[in-house]
Amino acid sequence: MLILKNATAVQFEPAQVTEGVDIVIDGDKIVAVGSNLSSQYPDAQVKEMAGKLVMPGIVCSHNHFYSGLARGIMADIKPCPDFISTLKNLWWRLDRALDEESLYYSGLICSLEAIRSGCTSVIDHHASPNYIAGSLNTLRKGFLKAGLRGMTCFETTDRNGGLAELQAGVEENINFAKLIDAERAAGTSPYLVEAHIGAHAPFTVRDEGMAMMAEAVKATGRGLHIHAAEDLYDVSHSHHIYGKDIVERLDGFGLINDKTLLAHGLFLSENDINILNQRDAFLVHNARSNMNNGVGYNSQLTKLKNVALGTDGIGADMFEELKFAFFKHRDDRGPMWPDSFLRHLYNGNELLARNFGAKFGRLEVGYKADLTICDYTAPTPLVGDNLPGHFAFALNQGNVHSVMVEGQMVLEDRQFPFDIEPIYAEARKVAKGIWQRMDQLD
Repeated sequence: MLILKNATAVQFEPAQVTEGVDIVIDGDKIVAVGSNLSSQYPDAQVKEMAGKLVMPGIVCSHNHFYSGLARGIMADIKPCPDFISTLKNLWWRLDRALDEESLYYSGLICSLEAIRSGCTSVIDHHASPNYIAGSLNTLRKGFLKAGLRGMTCFETTDRNGGLAELQAGVEENINFAKLIDAERAAGTSPYLVEAHIGAHAPFTVRDEGMAMMAEAVKATGRGLHIHAAEDLYDVSHSHHIYGKDIVERLDGFGLINDKTLLAHGLFLSENDINILNQRDAFLVHNARSNMNNGVGYNSQLTKLKNVALGTDGIGADMFEELKFAFFKHRDDRGPMWPDSFLRHLYNGNELLARNFGAKFGRLEVGYKADLTICDYTAPTPLVGDNLPGHFAFALNQGNVHSVMVEGQMVLEDRQFPFDIEPIYAEARKVAKGIWQRMDQLD
């Protein structure tokens, strides 16, 4: 049993700040919250917080851990004047160059950096067309090594190998979900990683693939994780080939439900948005990625019932992502203020709750002990009413002091519980190999 003593407790939704709080943790859950609780738990270990901010765990709701070793990439990348050429010339060559070793180090580095950025959980979306079978478990090993909670899935697609590739992607998603179910039932390892049924995007999944994924969703009880309407090409393709809006097409296969996660959605129709809202599905907004790819701005965020925030592979610094999401929205003359974007950040915990079947996102009895702890000396009063403003204009990754996942400190006083330098040294070697293989691909 552990007591985090004298914390400044932060709640995201509704925003609330309370000083002088003790948080009692037993195993993986919070069992008591109040003041001066040490006397009630005399055998508990006590960690003095000295007023540090203790908040529910921060979640990155859409990421690509396969891109972890692309930073500063030195490969022969042809000009990328539009979104599709960026996919073909860069990302689809990178994912084809991945093997088991490079994927492991990419995923592990991303897991470590997510934790150091204050994340307790990441929802990943994976692609490695030349290493499909077993790839999700390789990523899972990185999650477990770092102690990060998360979800992952394989981007089912037909862009490289037609029906055979579709089948292999669906099978990897199903097999991974079965692995999670078996290990959870046996209790042989921590229940830190869950599964979605993944797909790249509607324009790279023909109807046969949609039908396969629909069966996988039914068979596993998992939800769909897919890019949708990230670029106008996706919308035009759906209209031209299938005569339908994107979400309408997905919904026709029974793929939109309360576990569905759509990334981007810049160009969804009113009908698409209505379907998402009716099915209680989530859209994940990735402001920095949209800016980087030059695809435009999602001006329809206010119409969506459920919005969360992700990075689409640009690290996992959600403090930074919230700022960009807010500032870009204001630049587009949007009506929302920081409180809306703090709510979007909080919503990542709702995604976890729906998939892990546990309580996340509050400092209350019975909730998971996934916590982000920050050093932050506020130069102005810090209260519930202005907490979102402190997030938008001040709090950042540098304030992260410690991170707890499943009741365990996976980062404490800015240090990991194991030596990470050998991991980074090996990753640098592996990255060079990926870049060299990219130059050997068409």
